[in-house]
Amino acid sequence: MTEPVFPPLLTGHPVRRGEDPLDRARAMAALGCDAGTVVYNIQADRLRVAIVFAPEVGLGDAMAMVPLCGVGFQNALGALAPPEVAVHLGWDGQIWVNGARCGRLRVAASTADGVAVPDWLVVAWDLALLRTGDAPGDTPDVTALYDEGCADVAPVGLVESWSRHTLTWLNRWQDEGNAPLHAEWMGLLRGVGEQTTHGESPGVFLGTDEQFGMLLRTSAGTQLLPLTTLLENQE
Repeated sequence: MTEPVFPPLLTGHPVRRGEDPLDRARAMAALGCDAGTVVYNIQADRLRVAIVFAPEVGLGDAMAMVPLCGVGFQNALGALAPPEVAVHLGWDGQIWVNGARCGRLRVAASTADGVAVPDWLVVAWDLALLRTGDAPGDTPDVTALYDEGCADVAPVGLVESWSRHTLTWLNRWQDEGNAPLHAEWMGLLRGVGEQTTHGESPGVFLGTDEQFGMLLRTSAGTQLLPLTTLLENQE
């Protein structure tokens, strides 16, 4: 298999079939690997990628890397897939293709303190390429990329495109702050105005604040769920 070619400032690191790139990236980051390390696992039915960041801002601000990587993914797949293929993002990291769940974004950091500057932050995404379980009609809310008219999208090309779009957005975020990213992300965000079950009680997803936190209207009033809610448990 041809390995992806990454733009300057990013370095690829493949892992073996059964290994989770997020776990490997976390371990590498804890040992002091360079920011811009991209760990990936390309299989016939599944594509998994993780990238290491070395933030210079507090965790609450650095969590912008989650929507940034999500927007980079949407831009990348949008450039490679047929024009009728719709890609949306869930606030909780879900990736939706043509209205069905096809993958997810995950995030981990060296700290859960929203004010502290983390030593490292890792954002990962996981995408189903081929359906390996139920037939399409059995789980209509779950799909795989190749079931959605994207059989010509090469996994290596998708990883390369994602890395370029993500780096472009990273440069823009560093120059212009959250506003352009927030505007792009809100245009892709699924479920705004609808009932959701995030938080301690169900409510209506009103949108997000300037730091991408979920604004949730419940019977007790409006709650703010910061993106740090999505952090995976630290080991």
